[in-house]
Amino acid sequence: MKTIGKLALSGLVTLLPVALTLYIIWWLGSGAEALLGGFLRKVIGEDLYVPGAGLVLGLGLLIGVGFLMRAVLARKVAAAVDRLVERIPLVKTVYGSLRDLLSLFSKKPQERIDRVVLVTFADTRLRMLGLVTRSEMPEIDAGVQGDPVVAVYIPMSYGVGGYTVLVPSSTLTPLSMSVEEALRFAITAGAPSKSA
Repeated sequence: MKTIGKLALSGLVTLLPVALTLYIIWWLGSGAEALLGGFLRKVIGEDLYVPGAGLVLGLGLLIGVGFLMRAVLARKVAAAVDRLVERIPLVKTVYGSLRDLLSLFSKKPQERIDRVVLVTFADTRLRMLGLVTRSEMPEIDAGVQGDPVVAVYIPMSYGVGGYTVLVPSSTLTPLSMSVEEALRFAITAGAPSKSA
């Protein structure tokens, strides 16, 4: 019976990441097809509509918006929308957080999170894996004596989320680990992976 359980667990570990990845791709694709495909059916008619055109339109819209954001006028319009949304009490919190999170993936290389560190807490032997999100905090350093502080994001295991801590830079130990490796390590609670 133990052998069957081990084989089933091995099969689950092999298939679940693939199945979840395929499901997310399918969910995004079917969502784009349902939303934009319905729009296209109304615009061009049912006889001319080709299944999958909504998905193609969605991809085209993403590329088009990305291209437009390189234009100065589009950036000014986006900034005006940002300012408008920032005035709406509850919406500004959600919108701002999502915008900042997604901007991490599109920043210039020098602005991206690329420092993985170990954070030492107080006089303990406790160390936590973290990602330096801001190396300079002038708004905080002005009121704090001693070491300048940096912002470090500490991801949680087996979940989405984490904590941002402000710690003196002297308590950090740089690691030669990529951000992807550090996140994978944190999310799996340090469990060994097949690629290791």
